[in-house]
Amino acid sequence: MQSGSRSADARTVDAETILFDAADGHPLEGTLTTGTGDGPLALISAATAVKRGFYQKFAENLVAEHGFCAALTYDYRGTGGSVSQDFNPRHISMADWGMKDFPAALARLEQVSPGHRVVGVGQSYGGQALGLGNVSERFERYLMVATISGYWRNLGGGVRLRALMNLVANPAAAILGRVPAGMGLGSGLPGGVCSDWTRWCNRPDYFFSEEPRFDAKSLFASVRTPILAIGATDDPWGTPAARDAIMRHFTNAPVETRWLDPQEAGGPIGHLDFFRSRFRETLWPKAIGWLKGEAQA
Repeated sequence: MQSGSRSADARTVDAETILFDAADGHPLEGTLTTGTGDGPLALISAATAVKRGFYQKFAENLVAEHGFCAALTYDYRGTGGSVSQDFNPRHISMADWGMKDFPAALARLEQVSPGHRVVGVGQSYGGQALGLGNVSERFERYLMVATISGYWRNLGGGVRLRALMNLVANPAAAILGRVPAGMGLGSGLPGGVCSDWTRWCNRPDYFFSEEPRFDAKSLFASVRTPILAIGATDDPWGTPAARDAIMRHFTNAPVETRWLDPQEAGGPIGHLDFFRSRFRETLWPKAIGWLKGEAQA
C-alpha cells in the first residue's frame, strides 16, 4: 500500500506499508517514509500502547522538510498491525519489544541505504528500547521524548495508574489474554506485556532487577550513543524523578536533558503530544536540528 504527499518545499514523500520479521519469526508491520534527501535514516519507536500512525506526520516532516533519507515507524508485536494469530499474546513480553522488535526494525530500515548514517527517535518506552536492544552502536544520535522509569511512586498520578494496572488491566489480561482498547491504557496490550509492565511499575528499580531473565544494567551501560532526553513540564508522568531513574543507567553515554515549557510551545504537551503536528514550528525544529548534528540546535 503506497501513498504520496507533498510538503511546503515541494519535496515528494512516499509512505509505504511494509512487512518484516523479527529474528524469532514474529511478523511486524511498519510504515516506511522515503524521499530524495541525503540526510540520516531515522527509526521512530513508539510509546507503550501507541500505534505507529501517531508518528507519521513527524516522519513525513523529517523526510519532506529536513531532508532525511527515510524514516520508519512500526508497531511492536501484539499491537496495531503487528498482531499475529501464531503467537499467544500471553507469552509476549514487554522486553521482546526492545530486544527483538527494535533490532528488527533497525535492520529493515538499514536496507534502504546500507552504510548510511542512522539516528533514532523514541517516545517513552521507545527510549528504553535503545538500552534493551543491544544495537546502540549503529545509531549516530538518539532523541528520547518523555522517556522515564514507570515506578509508580515517581509518577504524577501514580496511585491511580497503579490501581488501574493492578486491579483492572492485569486481571483483564489474565482472563482475556490481552488488555482491550478503552480500558485506560491506550490502544490495547498483549497480556504478557501488561503483566511485565505491571510488575515493573510496582518495583522501585523498574526492570533493572530482572536477572537472570535479562541484565538491563549491563545493556544500558553498553550504550555510548549521544542522547538528548527531553521532557515537558506539564507531563503528569514524566517527573524529574521518573526521568532521572531511567537516564542514570546510561552510565557511558553522553546525555543532554532539556525541559519543554508548554507556554513557550503554544499549548499543552503532556506525556505524548510532542509529536502532534501543531508543534511542527515550535518544538520540532530544534530537536530535529540536534538529530542532524547542527550547531546550536
